[in-house]
Amino acid sequence: MTALTALKGQARLALPPGVSRHAGLLTVLLAIGTVTALKSDAFLTGSNLLNVSQQIAVVAVLAAGLTLLMTAGGIDFSLGAIAALAHGVVAQLIVAGFNEWTAVGLALALGAAIGLVNGLVVTLLKVVPFVATLATSTILGGAALLVIDGKSISIGEHLVSLGFGEVAGAVPALVVIAMVVCVAAGLVLRWTAFGRNAFAIGGNENAARLAGIPVVRTKLLLYTLGGLLAALGGVMLVARLGAASPGTGGLHLELTVVAAVVIGGTALHGGSGTLVGTVLGVVLLGVVANSLNLLQINAHYQDVALGTVLLIAAITNHLRGGSH
Repeated sequence: MTALTALKGQARLALPPGVSRHAGLLTVLLAIGTVTALKSDAFLTGSNLLNVSQQIAVVAVLAAGLTLLMTAGGIDFSLGAIAALAHGVVAQLIVAGFNEWTAVGLALALGAAIGLVNGLVVTLLKVVPFVATLATSTILGGAALLVIDGKSISIGEHLVSLGFGEVAGAVPALVVIAMVVCVAAGLVLRWTAFGRNAFAIGGNENAARLAGIPVVRTKLLLYTLGGLLAALGGVMLVARLGAASPGTGGLHLELTVVAAVVIGGTALHGGSGTLVGTVLGVVLLGVVANSLNLLQINAHYQDVALGTVLLIAAITNHLRGGSH
């Protein structure tokens, strides 16, 4: 019996941490992929997988920033609205004659500034993050429509290298950006003092403050980074679509991002989370949406599926101690 127990222990230790921790998520992803592949020959084709990777790239960028923030016990429901505003600002600046990369830089700066304002409202004015960022989301959602006057704004051939370019002749530039952002966020979370501070703040903010961790500064940086990455997502959207349009980004994008992060196992109250889990959550939602399209299931069921997956993930999060 002792030998058997030891062998089981060794087997558990032999599993990579990311695999053992997210085995359930991987199983669900594999099951959905298998069913779709059996019912649709198009699912495993290179063109379809490439399309899915490009579709989830923006969600991955926003989710990386939200994972860092939620690890520290924060939340930001305005990320989708920031992306919508940024994509409209870029389009209007380009149409106004600005250099395309100057327009991109200004949009990123705007996103970072909005994130900083959110952080100041939450940390200094002590407004509940959910309320503060939901209010900001509403304001920015209206501002995004005002910027483009509720119409589609084409950017012509601008940002083609970003929206349709490839790295090494095979990997879309948007996918490379998403990969770089997620890897960088994962390294920061896992291997830096800043990441450890975020975990500590999410685990017990008062204890972290007593331990000398700069709680306010850390949260401000996280909200600012979240806003910056949301704006980057907006830039990616306008580059891929070739235009800024009403309804792009916004609440639906934000809910998708939150769902991906929660599905990936990041605790709702903070203190735990991994970028590996978040990426798997993003991929799962992308595969679900793609499967519904390929199987010609009514598009309205996508929202039903998204809400259902988010509810199940939240319940699972709570049962394993992910929230109070």
